Amino acid sequence: MSSKFEIFKSPRDFQYYFRLKASNGQIILASEGYTTKQGCQNGIASVKVNSPYDSRYERKNGITYTFNLKAANGEIIGRSESYTTSQARENGIASVKVNAPSAGIVDLS
Repeated sequence: MSSKFEIFKSPRDFQYYFRLKASNGQIILASEGYTTKQGCQNGIASVKVNSPYDSRYERKNGITYTFNLKAANGEIIGRSESYTTSQARENGIASVKVNAPSAGIVDLS
């Protein structure tokens, strides 16, 4: 199994979301809600462009460790899951850098 973006529509708020899954099936990045599928697809395109650049990652420390992937304009385009250590978070960032640029897209909506 290779990495992939999944597009889905939430029955809760009827918005479109994407999630990036690594080849092991783990979700490594998730989006905010989009009102249109095209907006969601544009979000995926932005992740593919921005993910290779370390400067686009905002690392967050707290009870858990997370990160946000930001576009060049500073807008958040993806959020990580929570990690228990900073090293696990760095592994998550490395996974997004490797997987996102070439990941396929599966439309589940």
